[in-house]
Amino acid sequence: MNRRTVGLLAGVLALGLAVAGCSSSSSKNSKAASAKSAADLGGMDQLAAAAKKEGTLNVITLPRTWANYGAIMDDFTAKYGIKITDANPDGTSADEITAIKSLKGQSRAPDVVDIGPAFTTVNKNLFAPYKVATWNDIPDSQKDADGAFYQDYGGYVSIGYDANRIKTPPTSFADLKNPEYKGLIGLQGDPTQAGAGFAAVYAASLANGGSLDDIKPGIDYFGALKQSGNYITVAATKASVESGQVGVTIDWDYNQVAFVSALKGSKVDWKVVVPKDGLYASYYNQAISATAPHPAAARLWEEYLYSAEGQNLYLKGAARPVTLKAMQTGGTVDQAALSALPAVSGTAQLASETQIDKAKAALVADWTKAVS
Repeated sequence: MNRRTVGLLAGVLALGLAVAGCSSSSSKNSKAASAKSAADLGGMDQLAAAAKKEGTLNVITLPRTWANYGAIMDDFTAKYGIKITDANPDGTSADEITAIKSLKGQSRAPDVVDIGPAFTTVNKNLFAPYKVATWNDIPDSQKDADGAFYQDYGGYVSIGYDANRIKTPPTSFADLKNPEYKGLIGLQGDPTQAGAGFAAVYAASLANGGSLDDIKPGIDYFGALKQSGNYITVAATKASVESGQVGVTIDWDYNQVAFVSALKGSKVDWKVVVPKDGLYASYYNQAISATAPHPAAARLWEEYLYSAEGQNLYLKGAARPVTLKAMQTGGTVDQAALSALPAVSGTAQLASETQIDKAKAALVADWTKAVS
């Protein structure tokens, strides 16, 4: 289980976190904890000074290979001298919410979270409203009006494959029915638990007559792939690809690009294509914990992520930053990183929270029997 997991069965997930621990290192009544913008603290320089005084930032479930977070965390620490503690890097969005609740009042509680869309509105009461300096660069449809949460980066469902094994490169979901791919197609994990897997089924539905309100054609599609032997239940990981168990995956394009780098020098020649059918995209969200033990560092982290510097680092990890359009207009985008993104043709569909909840319920009800 890793960062891709969305926790569709969140009720049965548990962190097993100990309730004992140190108390929070900052006052609940501190000025930073109630700041809704840097201006409330006197400006960016004062915010940075307060954050440096705290000296620590607690993040959670951020693998270093995910959306270039390794470089992002290293650069933030180098810039501000603030130590970052990354708890449970292979955890889930559900784990992040559980940690906020169970570790409330402790110095090791999360300061910020990076969570999937299914965990935002329902947990809004756990987040502190804050608007970064580039707030107006974030499209209105991609942020909570009160500043409780806001999208940060996104990606497209894509197909990755080993060009050394695949003679006919796939460019669509329809192509994946080719008998050449028998025993080779793997997902990141069970779509009822894995976010990338869930997105793959959603995209397959769009490619097969379904809609954002109807994921069933995607479930049926994978049922047919399982019956033909093309889809296997082996999780698509670097190890399973290198061993030859998996030759084709369906995942977020930024994860596929990370595979390209991770597999360099091996016998695998990993290629990535965003399918011409079933074009589906989604974004993750940032939020500050209302009970963050390091409230100034949490707010400085958000300012950093939504600056051109932070957004371009997402872009270098092949994740599409939420302020991309504004950066292009303002001339601050990293053109080399932008040009390196997998090509996309067409307009992607973005599901609403209501549609995602409906699709998850259908998937939990029907997935196992469809692929058994």
